[in-house]
Amino acid sequence: MSSLNICSPFTLSEQLNVTYIILDGHVEYLYFMVVFIVYILILCSNSTIVYLIWKHQDLHEPMYIFIAALLMNSVFLSTNIYPKLLMDFLSEKQIISYQACLVQYFMFYALAGSEFLLLAAMAYDRYVSICKPLHYPTIMGKRTVCIFLALAWFLPACHLAGLAIICSHQKLCSFTLKVIYCNNTIYKLSISVFGVFTLINDVVLPVIFIIFSYTRILIICYRSSGEVRKKAAQTCLPHLLLLINYFFLITYDLIIVRLESDFVKTARLIMTLQLVLYNPLFNPIIYGLKMKEISKHLKRLLCQDKIK
Repeated sequence: MSSLNICSPFTLSEQLNVTYIILDGHVEYLYFMVVFIVYILILCSNSTIVYLIWKHQDLHEPMYIFIAALLMNSVFLSTNIYPKLLMDFLSEKQIISYQACLVQYFMFYALAGSEFLLLAAMAYDRYVSICKPLHYPTIMGKRTVCIFLALAWFLPACHLAGLAIICSHQKLCSFTLKVIYCNNTIYKLSISVFGVFTLINDVVLPVIFIIFSYTRILIICYRSSGEVRKKAAQTCLPHLLLLINYFFLITYDLIIVRLESDFVKTARLIMTLQLVLYNPLFNPIIYGLKMKEISKHLKRLLCQDKIK
């Protein structure tokens, strides 16, 4: 796999193609089946938890609404990657137009930014619930939840839209994608003041806010009774595990993938799949098993299916 280091005289707005090779030989069909099964599992597992939250009235609370939004975000993120990947496994040539590549890049990082903002909203919700329980119904009303959801989805989209417009008017210096979705080629174009500004707003500041919120929660829990500590552990632990998992995946994407190392193509594929595999499958498992109320409804649903 090679790349062109000399900038093309064409811009991303031209009707050109970016060629990238995933695997050689007949093993693509095996990978197609594996990836297809994984994609179906992601859709079914995330949609099941969202359905339970939508159906049961006792789950119509801010915490569970944010969980549903987070799981839907995982579905959108996977749908941005997997259908194109599946088509490439069955194609002799894996190509994508500049426009489609730019859209895929925009969608991936906009949804990734939304993930951090949703986690920040969940951290604030847990902070108010544990540290200010008497004011919780007033502070976390429907209007507040709607504002948080709107900001979580539209703020990164607005940032990335500006970044995508900037990239569309710059010259492309590489015609080979070294991963399974459009990011490494366009990423080189997005290293700018605006790109750093977007990274700080969508990732760095939410992570700082989350750390601050959970630090305050830990301080309050340390001074409180065992019942309060147990409640905090049940509701906060899944969020912390998810944050740690997602933070390491994004760190991998921003640092490791950017190194110009000549990895074996199969190794690069496996490493990159971690980004679009672990988190979408990890989310519904951790919330379905660790969140007591969701787990209760999930067990009832599975028992009904067995009886039928």
